[in-house]
Amino acid sequence: MTTNSAPTNPHRAVRWWLISVAALIALMVLVGGATRLTESGLSIVEWKPVTGSVPPLSDAQWTDAFEAYKKIPQYRELNAGMSLSEFKQIFWWEWSHRLLGRFIGVAYLLPFLFFLWRGGLPGELKRRLWLLFALGGLQGAVGWWMVASGLSERVEVSQYRLATHLVLALLIFAGIVWTVRRLADRPQLAVPARLRFTSAVLVIVTFIQIYFGALVAGLRAGRAFNTWPQIDGAFIPSAERLWFETPWWRNMFDNVLTVQFEHRMTAYLLFTLAALHALDALRSRAGSAASGALWLLAAVSVQAVLGILTLLNQVPIDLALSHQAVAIAVLTLAVMQAERLSSRQSAEAQSRTVPLGQAG
Repeated sequence: MTTNSAPTNPHRAVRWWLISVAALIALMVLVGGATRLTESGLSIVEWKPVTGSVPPLSDAQWTDAFEAYKKIPQYRELNAGMSLSEFKQIFWWEWSHRLLGRFIGVAYLLPFLFFLWRGGLPGELKRRLWLLFALGGLQGAVGWWMVASGLSERVEVSQYRLATHLVLALLIFAGIVWTVRRLADRPQLAVPARLRFTSAVLVIVTFIQIYFGALVAGLRAGRAFNTWPQIDGAFIPSAERLWFETPWWRNMFDNVLTVQFEHRMTAYLLFTLAALHALDALRSRAGSAASGALWLLAAVSVQAVLGILTLLNQVPIDLALSHQAVAIAVLTLAVMQAERLSSRQSAEAQSRTVPLGQAG
């Protein structure tokens, strides 16, 4: 006797693998944030992709690592007189961050090779996964490029390179989230074009906000102007204070006041866009897109509150990491919403287009 069973998604294992990798990337971003907040990122002054996975194992090796750190400006200007025990504390943060990066590379590559060997990955999916792998390799190089900026003339890494490193990590994360959603067996939503447009804009503005947030972290701008809603005595500071550096555009990246101000203004813009998008989705009776828009608005609201609390309390590590964690949640929900509303659908979903009112 033949029994009929419900069809299963042929990419179920691929989806769970990618979800696991995305979770590891989110964890690595948080460990990276802790590494930054504890001023640990320059404690390892060499880039050894393979042998660097083994930490110092003897007193002599610890002494060598500490002596290497003593040669860079950060030690001489900020940490002179640090004990070996204190050095070990910052060393373990940076070592853990790098080790997690190596582990993510293995966790991505080995299953990917297995799936390639087994076959069954469509050409478009295969190309996207290779691209994500290439970006992961680039991320390792960018990480060292960032660290190298703080080894000779600075006491911290370049805020430009820090922002590039963070945005690239979250671009890979977003690509994985998008791919996981694209592999899901789901109906296509019939929604107004403006909802598709605003969902895409929300992803772009979220990335811009994350970039500005990284500049704030790199310049330690969160420890200045710790008032809200006013900044430097006004809601909008004077032009003379915002644009005193030349050329003018350098203020957007180097001026502590301007960087914090643009981070605040982008936060207001993101909240406004999320609220308008949610209202539009509700009025359009957009089914699951309305729920997705409300979840996104809720996450943006929590993120705004955490940002204000982090600022008012001068960036304590618990609030700062919570702020960063919710930023990842905002990006996740924004990408999911944009993919949910995208006109292109996965092969599994293309045959299951349903009217808007029936969408779940």
